[in-house]
Amino acid sequence: MLKSLKRLLPALCVLAFTGANHAAAQANVRIEPPVAQQGARILEEQTASAAIRDYLQSWKSLSAALEQNRADLLNPDFSGTARDKLGETVQEQDGAGLSAQYQDSSHDIQIVFYSPEGLSIELTDTVEYDMQVMDHGKSIANQHMRSRYIVVLTPAEARWKVHVFQAMN
Repeated sequence: MLKSLKRLLPALCVLAFTGANHAAAQANVRIEPPVAQQGARILEEQTASAAIRDYLQSWKSLSAALEQNRADLLNPDFSGTARDKLGETVQEQDGAGLSAQYQDSSHDIQIVFYSPEGLSIELTDTVEYDMQVMDHGKSIANQHMRSRYIVVLTPAEARWKVHVFQAMN
């Protein structure tokens, strides 16, 4: 079991997201002005607000998926490689009898690119959070983390979904 935990703990640390504890206070969210890039589409305020709102919601669904070991909770907010990798992590965690709980304290978000055709938004997010790993309901690890992520959102139905989620640590 310890070998399995050692293998999964780095993945859990990389994938632990904010918003896990609904009873706890919300994280401090700071949004930097978008980076202006030549060739990028002009980002309307309404589009930026919707993308950030949906991105922050994705952290809540990921948190619930990791805490409850239910990969299906990822479906409303994740697609593509992000959904596949996170779903695999949830399944591995469940198979090892582990779960993860975390509480975010801050997000520092900046939109860095909006594709000319409007089919993707890239952002960076520096997140601080506390993570607790549980083994069959017993706490086995606690850690305070600060991680930087590169995220690509794509439009789907009436919301933005996380399509790529990459830790940069």
